[in-house]
Amino acid sequence: MAASQSKRIVVGVDGSPSSVQALTWAFGQAIQTGSTIEAVCAWHYPNSFGTAIPDTADYQALAEETLDKAIAAARTADDGFAAVLVRPIAVHEHPARALLEQARGAAMLVVGFRGHGGFREALLGSVSQHVARRAPCPLVIIRDGVA
Repeated sequence: MAASQSKRIVVGVDGSPSSVQALTWAFGQAIQTGSTIEAVCAWHYPNSFGTAIPDTADYQALAEETLDKAIAAARTADDGFAAVLVRPIAVHEHPARALLEQARGAAMLVVGFRGHGGFREALLGSVSQHVARRAPCPLVIIRDGVA
């Protein structure tokens, strides 16, 4: 495993309070370990039959905005967080799959216990439960109210 990969903390972000808490926790961990953060917001089209697929640009823009807001919110938790390098990643992929792919070779994967904030209609099933069974690196699940 390359040194640069072992210093990555991957965090799932969906705009929910739980995911912002997970990101805030990861900022603290990044400060302690000298790691960088990859904040991942993934989206996919809701499963439906016989309906038109919405414009991809709308979902991509929403994912990017969700990341920007969550990163800004997490940075306000501590003055030292301004020094943490964050790479925002917005992808068109099932959230659990995107997180598992991004977490390959990472130092850890961090997710909130409950999500569904800004992407309630795009997320199906429990992402935290899915990644808990398949994470390719250590996993931290932040419960509500913990940061």
